[in-house]
Amino acid sequence: MARDWKAEYKARAEYLKNYRRKNKDKDASRARARRSMGNIPDGHEVDHKDGNPMNNSRENLKIVPRKVNRAKGARKTNKMR
Repeated sequence: MARDWKAEYKARAEYLKNYRRKNKDKDASRARARRSMGNIPDGHEVDHKDGNPMNNSRENLKIVPRKVNRAKGARKTNKMR
């Protein structure tokens, strides 16, 4: 019997989404932003200005609406194609 790659991918993506949602309070960039800028409102995310998620310096982080942050990621992805 052949593997159902589509079902496996979907299951893995769902697992990762739930894991990230459950553990988002432990995220390093969110923790750094909370310490330096206060609480993150609902519907907002931490954005890395230079695009490097490993650079969690205060100067590189800003809190933006989720829609803005996702649009930035989409622009970056579309440029790579």
